[in-house]
Amino acid sequence: MDAKAALSNRGSVSIKAVTRPKLGLMSVETLTPAAGPLTLIHPADNLPGWWRSAVIYQVYPRSFRDLNGDGVGDLAGITEELPHLADLGVDAVWLSPFYRSPQRDAGYDVSDYCDVDPIFGTLGDFDVMMAESHRLGLRVIVDLVPNHCSDQHALFQAALAAPAGSPERDMFIFRDGTGPEGNKPPNNWQSHFGGPAWTRVTNPDGRPDQWYLHLFDSSQPDFNWDNPAVHSEFERILRFWLDRGVSGFRVDVAHALVKAPGLPAWGGRADGGSSDGFPGHEAPMFGQPAIHDIYRNWRRILDEYGPDRILCAEASVDLPRLAHWVRPDEMHQAFNFPYLHAGLDVYRLRSVITDSLTILDGVGAPSTWVLSNHDVVRHASRFGYNGQGPRDGDGIGPADPQPDTDLGRQRAAAASLFMLGLPGAAYLYQGEELGLPDGIDIPGHLRQDPTFARTGGQRLGRDGCRVPLPWRAAETHLGFGHGDDPWLPIPASFGELARDVQATSPSSHLALYRTMLAVRRELDLGRGSLAWAEDWCTCSSLAYVNGATLVLMNLNHEPLEMPSGQVLVRSTSSHSEGLLGSGETAWIRISSAG
Repeated sequence: MDAKAALSNRGSVSIKAVTRPKLGLMSVETLTPAAGPLTLIHPADNLPGWWRSAVIYQVYPRSFRDLNGDGVGDLAGITEELPHLADLGVDAVWLSPFYRSPQRDAGYDVSDYCDVDPIFGTLGDFDVMMAESHRLGLRVIVDLVPNHCSDQHALFQAALAAPAGSPERDMFIFRDGTGPEGNKPPNNWQSHFGGPAWTRVTNPDGRPDQWYLHLFDSSQPDFNWDNPAVHSEFERILRFWLDRGVSGFRVDVAHALVKAPGLPAWGGRADGGSSDGFPGHEAPMFGQPAIHDIYRNWRRILDEYGPDRILCAEASVDLPRLAHWVRPDEMHQAFNFPYLHAGLDVYRLRSVITDSLTILDGVGAPSTWVLSNHDVVRHASRFGYNGQGPRDGDGIGPADPQPDTDLGRQRAAAASLFMLGLPGAAYLYQGEELGLPDGIDIPGHLRQDPTFARTGGQRLGRDGCRVPLPWRAAETHLGFGHGDDPWLPIPASFGELARDVQATSPSSHLALYRTMLAVRRELDLGRGSLAWAEDWCTCSSLAYVNGATLVLMNLNHEPLEMPSGQVLVRSTSSHSEGLLGSGETAWIRISSAG
């Protein structure tokens, strides 16, 4: 079967494992007697595009599977385990950076955008992985990092060797300093990783020279997107990977490329989030109007390759502005960070879901939903707190308040089932289908996140969510690799969560994910409608109807009596039939009375 045919026939194996009647979609009017009053906010989606309802699985390559035994995951390891992802029932894979890089920021410091870093393999290994993914009917989208590169990139090395005002330096944002002899940064901008966002360089003779901007680590100089030569370089990069068959790009910090003219001072948060007196929409390093012309041009390039190539924005902006990134001639998707940060607050969840669907419907774009990624504490750990958990972007250390592991996994299952019933696209982070928590006992000398070093250990950073995956409980390093120690230590407790252990248990986290992804596909919930079931939306529960399916989540301390209907999937089975336990979600087939 060729790649195109395989992509059109995805999912049949997983769906056959779930023997349920074909339910179809029913209008909300016919459901009202059984579900109670409904508030319709989103109609069913019949627009073309695989991405509008896809479930996309994020692979963090260095932590996925190590096939060559050097302690770091690689492309060959991804190829080896792709059948597990096809069996899980996802539609596509998103690869975090695998490009040539000094690895100062886990590959987000790129030194060559058109080559594979040797720790991950070769371009030949990439092509083999692409062929296997297409054989299995899986699309592949790759990370693109256009805001900054590595200080080892040939273009930046040329800029360092060239004088101020040269074309080489104009590829980046170099400025003269302020103060006596220019010994202070050009402005007060701060790095996301702590400290100033400016670093001074020296001339070959050792004399102090200009400063360059880096919104992230000092090893990651920002490109100057006011320069047409930068546009041309990234158009070349896009075509390089499109020619190799990728289905699109997840664009890193997609809101940051263009900076406000004059680089005005900013007294607000480094990440551009709103704070007292400094609303996020005024941040001069984010969300500038000229950025949209860049993505319109990229969209035209992707369209040359056919209607199935996509752009997904990692744009950390509020929902009304997020719609600007997914207008019909720009990106296809954008990550929904407000949903990720809503936690298990039923009021915030209802508000974010309503706003997401209504705002994005206004520009004809689907919403996306996500609970975990490589930058946040895994939701199996976040939801293990009844009070204040870790702050965004920070991990959990052994000296911190510890999450309740069992509670976190139970709530994570409920949250995942609730999310995967929503219409739109969903992103899964590798290992969440196993219910993995964060790695907590990571010694300081093994931590890799630059946030840890730049803050002197005051902020642990994101290593905990990047711990390698456990594949086989009885094997060395739990099957992640059979050679050197993994680049981050794998907790011994991961053994009981290993994929092979869970694969044989019908009540495991993995079994739940397989079932809910199969049912989601069978009922086409990603293309469905959404109406709030008002009788079930309380201070401790939340419910919506998608087609003929009621999705009900109970966050009360007491069990909740479920409405009548066929229970299709439930996140746990610890309570008797007819009762939905505390911290549990169910999908229920409902129909009109009589």
